[in-house]
Amino acid sequence: MTEAASPPVSGTHRWVSLMVHDLASSQEFYHELFGWEFEEGPSQLGPYVRAIRDGHPVAGLGEIAPGVRRVVAWLPYIATRNADSTAAMIRESGGTVAVGPLDVEGVGRLAIASDLSGAAFGLWEGGPRRRGSVHIPAGAPEWNELITAETTGLGKFYSLVFGYEAAPEPALPEGSDYLTLRLGNRPVASIRGVAGALPHDRGPHWLTYFAVPDVAEALERIDRLGGRQLSEPQVSPFGRWAQVADREGAPFAVIRAAKR
Repeated sequence: MTEAASPPVSGTHRWVSLMVHDLASSQEFYHELFGWEFEEGPSQLGPYVRAIRDGHPVAGLGEIAPGVRRVVAWLPYIATRNADSTAAMIRESGGTVAVGPLDVEGVGRLAIASDLSGAAFGLWEGGPRRRGSVHIPAGAPEWNELITAETTGLGKFYSLVFGYEAAPEPALPEGSDYLTLRLGNRPVASIRGVAGALPHDRGPHWLTYFAVPDVAEALERIDRLGGRQLSEPQVSPFGRWAQVADREGAPFAVIRAAKR
């Protein structure tokens, strides 16, 4: 993400990546939406670029091999000091490891896994270290939230695997099916149960929130660029936000975060 310890603290969300069918079109979309510039990424990952905002890497875009059909979705990568032991814990806790762990030159050791509900996420061990925190007001990931039918069992899974404290969010109304995942006192991600509103064609998935200075303006731009608005703008204790999709249907959210 836009803030990382040196080395990254296990359990922090340190990167988001998107695999698409048309890399050039997606680069155009996100450049016009967020002002991203791009640089070539590791060749071992196939066609892949890093998105740069204000001189800092904020996300990755890769291209799916021709003829391969898969759901296009943003994938959060979660830091770990030992990808192999974390992968083993995922399996012991009822999850699945689909890819790796494997070494990527100049990046670190990576894996792709899924939790009890089937929602995919990545693991990242090692990689470049950053000094201090970086604040990018727009065009960078602000938050990752797991969207699922219900939170039951998932808080325990992520607590076992990453050492989170999973607890209801006190800023939301009592009875909300919502858990905040914390490391110590620091919130790092959340799980939101949406019951029957879970998309049947997508299932449980992680949703990345990207910071924007104005939600209404971002929605207009997304529509003009060929994306779609999936929800009306909402105001929560965390800010004003709306869920959208890009040209290939990958869901994400735009948010003007509240000052906390």
